[in-house]
Amino acid sequence: MFELVLLGTIVGLLSGFFGIGGGTILVPLLLMLGYETKVAIGISVVQMVFSSIYGSYLNNKKGTLDVPMVIVIGVGGFIGALLSGVIADGFSDTTLEMIFLSFATFALFRLFFKTKEHRDQRKVSKVVLFGIGVPLGALSMTIGVGGSIILVPILVGFLHVPLKKAISAGLFFVVFSSLSGLISHTLSSSVDFRSGIIIGSASLIGVYIGIMLKDTVNEKLQRNLLVTFYLSVVLYLIQRIFNII
Repeated sequence: MFELVLLGTIVGLLSGFFGIGGGTILVPLLLMLGYETKVAIGISVVQMVFSSIYGSYLNNKKGTLDVPMVIVIGVGGFIGALLSGVIADGFSDTTLEMIFLSFATFALFRLFFKTKEHRDQRKVSKVVLFGIGVPLGALSMTIGVGGSIILVPILVGFLHVPLKKAISAGLFFVVFSSLSGLISHTLSSSVDFRSGIIIGSASLIGVYIGIMLKDTVNEKLQRNLLVTFYLSVVLYLIQRIFNII
């Protein structure tokens, strides 16, 4: 119980601090603790429901959340994530870990290239926004991550959404994808709700602290810490998958 509470608090803090759903952090930590890949993914999806709803509530209070835009993307993500449980069951644990490794490597690669911000936000149709959400929801929930690490650069780089609004949008998207992913994973396989609820509840404390800290810490330090984390995840997964000592 103590380990799960501590883990949830740490995951929540990092999630709020870095503006990500938490799955990218939680899944590798659970793997390190000896959980099977599919069990870790299920627990991660439960935790993301807690952290994304509470984090989005805090961001909305701060006035950085564009609700109308993200709802359209989120509905697409909800529909796409309904397929995630079936997709995950079709792959072995090793294959899922390989997909997660690719996802983490992409996230690490993206951090080395600063996404250019634009002055005026681009207006796009709801069909385009919906089309962004569907594949992102399916992919992210298959491996138990929120998808914000991919959505944020799309919003900033292609739709010219301000960075702070894009980060808030990414976390709000996780509300839709994680709820749908939870339904899908529950129907297709057993989910460890006990561990997920304990970690998710504890993560609320961490999310609050993390969101408060992100506006006070130097951006360069925040970026370097995130790079260090993703590099550690990538190296651990490489060692785990390929048995490199």
